[in-house]
Amino acid sequence: MEIVKNSVVTLNYTVVDPDGNMIDDGQQPLVYLHGGYDGIFPALEEALHGKKVGDQLKIKLQPEDAFGDYDEELVLVEEVGQFPDNIEVGMSFERVSDDGEEEMIYRITDITDIAEGKVVVDGNHPLAGTALVFDVTVAGVRPATAEELSHGHVHGAGGHHH
Repeated sequence: MEIVKNSVVTLNYTVVDPDGNMIDDGQQPLVYLHGGYDGIFPALEEALHGKKVGDQLKIKLQPEDAFGDYDEELVLVEEVGQFPDNIEVGMSFERVSDDGEEEMIYRITDITDIAEGKVVVDGNHPLAGTALVFDVTVAGVRPATAEELSHGHVHGAGGHHH
């Protein structure tokens, strides 16, 4: 069966950066619903369309087709008093935009000495600005069930569980 809209696709994969550093070793196969359900990056989904079990593909996604370009405006310096006492570099938290509309995940990237009382936070995805090289093999293709289509995601092995 070819990968077409509304098929459930199982991929064996790895992802590296352009220098060959491992980003995701693909320990678990990736299972997604094909056809614009936002299960994988659109550029990768487009490249997989029409492929069959056993087909292999190596595709490089530029940052704008993956986690986006790095946005300096998403790096903020905040007062340490806005955070709990036990904060550490690498911690993540949700922040609601000033208009109260949008929630974003920010990571703490630096804590200046307590006397200064400043915390540097970054709202960029950790892989923003990085091209990604996917090496994928199509391991399975099947028609999606009516329930999967109505929910917009895969159920069962490798997919969504209730």
